[in-house]
Amino acid sequence: MPTASLRDTLHPRLRVADRDTAEARLAEIAPAFAAGFLTPACRDLLLGLADHSPFLWQTCRRAPERLVALLDQPPDAASRDIIARQRAVGAACGANPDLAAVGRQLRVNRETHALLVALADLGGCWDVAAVTRALSDFADASVSAATEALLRQGMAAGRFRPPDPEAPQAGSGLIVLGLGKHGGQELNYSSDIDLVVFYETTAASAATGGDPKPFFVKLAQGLVKLLSDRTPEGYVHRIDYRLRPDPGSTAVALSTGFAFDYYQTLGQNWERAAFIKARPVAGDIPAGAAFLAELAPFIWRRHFDFPAIAEIHALKRQIHMVRGHETIAVAGHDIKIGRGGIREIEFFVQTQQLVFGGRKPALRGRSTVAMLDGLAAAGWIDGRARDELTEAYGFLRTLEHRIQMVRDEQTQRLPTGTEALTGLALFAGFPDLAAFEAAFLHQAGRVQAHYALLFEAEDPDAEVGLVFGAGETPEPETLARLAAFGFREPERAWETVQGWHRGRRPALRTARAREILAEMLPALLRALGGTADPDAALLALDRAFARMPAVAELLAILRAHERLRLLFADILGTAPRLADTVGLSPHVLDTVLDPDFVAPNPDPDAVRAQYRALVSQPASHEEFLDRCRDATRQMNFVTGARLLSGILTPRQAGEAYAVVADATVALSLEAEAARFAQDHGAVPQGRCCVLALGRLGSRQLSADSDLDLVFLYDFDPADRTSDGRRPLDAVVAYNRLAQRLTAALTTATRRGRLYAVDLRLRPYGSHSPPAVQVSGFATYHREAAEPWEHMALARARIVAGDATLGAAVMAEIAAILSRPRAPATVCAEAGAMRALVARERGHAGPYDLKLAPGALFDLDFLAQAIVLSHACDWPDGIGLGAEAIFRGAAARGLLPDAAAEALAETYGFLDAVYQWQRLVMADPAGAPSETAARQIAKALGLPDARSLAAELRRHRRRSQALMARIRRSVRLPACP
Repeated sequence: MPTASLRDTLHPRLRVADRDTAEARLAEIAPAFAAGFLTPACRDLLLGLADHSPFLWQTCRRAPERLVALLDQPPDAASRDIIARQRAVGAACGANPDLAAVGRQLRVNRETHALLVALADLGGCWDVAAVTRALSDFADASVSAATEALLRQGMAAGRFRPPDPEAPQAGSGLIVLGLGKHGGQELNYSSDIDLVVFYETTAASAATGGDPKPFFVKLAQGLVKLLSDRTPEGYVHRIDYRLRPDPGSTAVALSTGFAFDYYQTLGQNWERAAFIKARPVAGDIPAGAAFLAELAPFIWRRHFDFPAIAEIHALKRQIHMVRGHETIAVAGHDIKIGRGGIREIEFFVQTQQLVFGGRKPALRGRSTVAMLDGLAAAGWIDGRARDELTEAYGFLRTLEHRIQMVRDEQTQRLPTGTEALTGLALFAGFPDLAAFEAAFLHQAGRVQAHYALLFEAEDPDAEVGLVFGAGETPEPETLARLAAFGFREPERAWETVQGWHRGRRPALRTARAREILAEMLPALLRALGGTADPDAALLALDRAFARMPAVAELLAILRAHERLRLLFADILGTAPRLADTVGLSPHVLDTVLDPDFVAPNPDPDAVRAQYRALVSQPASHEEFLDRCRDATRQMNFVTGARLLSGILTPRQAGEAYAVVADATVALSLEAEAARFAQDHGAVPQGRCCVLALGRLGSRQLSADSDLDLVFLYDFDPADRTSDGRRPLDAVVAYNRLAQRLTAALTTATRRGRLYAVDLRLRPYGSHSPPAVQVSGFATYHREAAEPWEHMALARARIVAGDATLGAAVMAEIAAILSRPRAPATVCAEAGAMRALVARERGHAGPYDLKLAPGALFDLDFLAQAIVLSHACDWPDGIGLGAEAIFRGAAARGLLPDAAAEALAETYGFLDAVYQWQRLVMADPAGAPSETAARQIAKALGLPDARSLAAELRRHRRRSQALMARIRRSVRLPACP
């Protein structure tokens, strides 16, 4: 079925102001029309052109037969045909091109395409996306054709020898990038095209036979002459090269090496925004794509980049200062750079792309409308903002085209006179000027409102009388405001903040840090005032400032988002470990804004994938160690923040900390094994794995837990030498690898350390090498291990290394634990070991929930004793947590139901407090501060700190009584 022609699908909305004049003009070209050609819709469209657009009507008069031909074709097919002809001009110019003839043909094609686009747009056949895409595709073809013609001219002169003379752009090293609306395929009707010309030195030097710069500079200048110069046939495109690096002092063609150095050292946020839409449009397209891929780290930062918001808004303010348009108007208003205009929508989208796109690749697209959808899908804007800005963007871009179609001028300014404004209103399809003004003000007002929410949201406290730095004594109004915020000691709070303004903290002495602090101080103090202890939170912030080398980045992040200010204030007041993390790595706060923050994915595979993505592909071993520390710190921070926010329970937090540790150990082992193999090769048929014990093994890790690990290996005794350039015996090799793994996890780099690692639970403890052969591990546990060492195996699991070896180790552990044992003997051995621990280590007091009598150590020992006594007929008990073991023992008649439930309840309560202690207390085993005690009590649903202390006493006493009763009265049956 043939596609309908443009004439058959017209439904124009434009209206005529001077019908008589328009009819007279139409009559001049009517002889070119066949009978029946002027359908009512076609007549309305042509009358509108005759009435409102001198440019378009002159184009119609110049070649009426061309007008007829365009109207009689399907518009999409006609556009593709013209674009193909335009692109072919370069290849068709021969070995010795006549550039004047090339220029004439390019201009003829441009006039034809401009008429087609106007007919399809004004005729209602294309929406704004189709219009801008067609204009952009035509610009691509123009630049490519002109580039090819100039390269062929260079070939004819002997100055350019491409790898393929039939396709001189391919492999040439020449990179022509389209930026701005051209790069984003959103070009407007009479737009300039923003181009940047680079060359890849190696390929370009081979093609030019020497320094390629003079040739490509001349080519870039030739593009301007060929496409931009006005001739009797008009012009093709106006070219703007001002988006290149340092345009005031650099040539119009630059090497990629220079460009990389410039962007990495001097590149600005506005240049990052410009490169969001960058796209290779001519020259060596693969080289252009490779250049952009290498430049991606400059454009897309690894962290949420909130300072970009302030810097881009400052650029917008500068535009208003220079060019006006600070308020929305109609007459004379610039709909591109004025308030409520196109640029505000673009800045709204591009700034958030810069902020979030580094961590969210889905937000790196070039299309404004598509990225509004992407921002909404990712949760950064709501559906209303997306829909209203999408509608406004379509309205303003269509209006922009109407303005430019009048005289083919690059302008976005509305007319000033009533007659001209009325004409534009009718040309745009409105019944009168009043309807147009109402629609325009409505759409521009929406844009301004959404833009202001992102860039200009005012702090309700911004004008509050807070005075710092001006005198030696505080103003009474300042003290009153601090007290109203919640500070119990406003004078001391004033002294602290006064010290910041006086430069007492080195990190606050830079001009940028002081400027941001002054701007956001009321909001920051208000956030601190909302915490449980504002005075303590302020002092914690002051201590953090004292430790930090710089704070401008952190302050910029906090200024940009109220939710982060509130969370950071809570962290300062209640979670010193998290506050230290923020001080060291401010961008960990980014994770709180991620929509996934409130919906954590506990799947270990997903966490491992996330960890690998954060570490990525470091360039050196030192960088790998630093990135691991950053990744672990960030993911543990997220876990702590989720616990603090109530998103995770303490038990879930323990599991989350554990899976992060699993990922850390696994990737560290993988990296160290690969690095070791570079020096020493691999042991033939050698395998290794890492066994986790303790709280890591039971997935109950806390914010400050050590890792109890055992490094195990196996190999073929008949072939025990590694195959590298520096071969080692297998035993030596695996022990050195174990040492390297331990160092990778424990060494302090400039980014801190990962974990403290305890290897003492391996056979023979610290008296043996760090790595243990599996056969030795099995022999030791079958012949020499103490019962408490077997109890420790009850929480064992493999966390890294060879899966088949890990499965063999776990099978061996199950066999060891399943050996028949007398429960009385196990209980006696466990009691003796517990007494030894009490004598040698004691405990720090009633809040030491690990070692205090009746606390977690005692309960874990009881659970492990039950497993060790009954693993022979209850193998599924191996690897369970203490609560599950108590309840499972009751189900099997090993414990009374009431006692088991009470033990499980006590364990759950003490373990929850234990997790909170490690999050909110600097000394978890000591007595908590009033603030910390209140925080823990609140988290556990208790009214106050006194109730917390009472509940801890009750639970510990109950567990002591229950365990004494079990020892006296419960006779656990022996394994058969």
